[in-house]
Amino acid sequence: GHEVVGLARSDEAAERIAAAGAEVRRGDLDDLAGLRAGAADADAVVHLAYIHDFSNIGASAAADEAAIAAFGDELAGSGRPLVFASGVGVARRIGDDVDASAPGGHRFAAGRAALALAARGVRPVLVGLPPTVHGDGDKAFVPALIDVARRTGISAYPGDGTNRWSAVHRLDAARAFRLAAEHAPAGSALQVAGDDGIELREIASVIGEQLGLPVASAEPSHFGWLAAFLAMDAAAESGPTRELLGWEPVEAGLLDDLRHGTYFAG
Repeated sequence: GHEVVGLARSDEAAERIAAAGAEVRRGDLDDLAGLRAGAADADAVVHLAYIHDFSNIGASAAADEAAIAAFGDELAGSGRPLVFASGVGVARRIGDDVDASAPGGHRFAAGRAALALAARGVRPVLVGLPPTVHGDGDKAFVPALIDVARRTGISAYPGDGTNRWSAVHRLDAARAFRLAAEHAPAGSALQVAGDDGIELREIASVIGEQLGLPVASAEPSHFGWLAAFLAMDAAAESGPTRELLGWEPVEAGLLDDLRHGTYFAG
C-alpha cells in the first residue's frame, strides 16, 4: 500500500527493484548527499544496507554510522521514522554496556546512535533480524552450511548440536519492517523471528535428509569461517514484537523451507 523507492548501486540491483514494482534511485552508502536527498523526499526511511566486508570491519562500521547520521540530519524535527536493520542479539542487549571495540560492538554503537535520534525529533526503530533470513535469494549461513555438507559428505553440527538458531522468512520480515515504519514507537528495539530457536542438529538433520548424507557432530575446524557463528546461541524473543505490532509470521518456517523451498535446486 506504499509507494517505495529503492536505492540501487548497480544495474542489476536497479533491475531487481524495478521488477518488484518500486522506483529506482541510484547511489550507494558513501553518497551521503544522495542519502539525505532521498530521505528528504520520503515519509519514512528503511535502512537495510550494510557493507559486509569482513576484511575491513572498521570501514564498514564507519560507513553505516555515517549513513545513519546523514538520515538523522535530514529527518530531524520531522517525527518521521528511521527503521534500521540490525541483529536479534543487538536488539536484545541494546541497553547493555557493550564496548564498541568488542567483537560485534560496532553494531551496538550504530544502534545506540540511531536510537539517540529520538531526542532530535526522529522516530528511530531498530529491527533485529535473526542470523538467517530465509527464502529465495538467501546466500548466507544456511547455504554455506549446505555447501560444507556437500563438500565433506557429512551434514554436521558443532558439539552436541543444541545451540539454537533463529530464523525468519524474508516476506514475513518485510511485513515486520512495514509495520514498524507505520506503528512502532520511537526507540523501539524489536526482535523479528518466525522461528525463535531451532537446535542446529535439527537443521543438520534436514540438510542430511535432503542430500542423503549422514548426520554427525564435528569439530569447529570442520566448518571453517562458519565455526565462530555456529558456536553462538542465536535464539530470539519475538513475543514482544508480535504483541506490539500485531505481527504474525505466515510463511514457511526454516525447516519447511529447507524441505520444500529452493535450497537444494540445481
